[in-house]
Amino acid sequence: MNAKIKKINAEYEKNAAKIAELQARQKELDKQRTELENLDIVGMVRSMGMTPEELAALIEASKNGQIAPAMTEKEETGDEEN
Repeated sequence: MNAKIKKINAEYEKNAAKIAELQARQKELDKQRTELENLDIVGMVRSMGMTPEELAALIEASKNGQIAPAMTEKEETGDEEN
């Protein structure tokens, strides 16, 4: 077999192994991020003293437009960036 082809095949295999390793790491990082986000959400709900039923009702009311979104500090003060 041509020496150049052997070299390219070797590099190809090496790159494929690196890509597989990076994809596995990316998947693990995504899992960890989701886990931490979920813990933050649970912490916020618990700090408010809400039950799961109250949270569900709040989310449902928000979806139906019965609860206005919280105003940001800029909206409250009337400041705008241009």
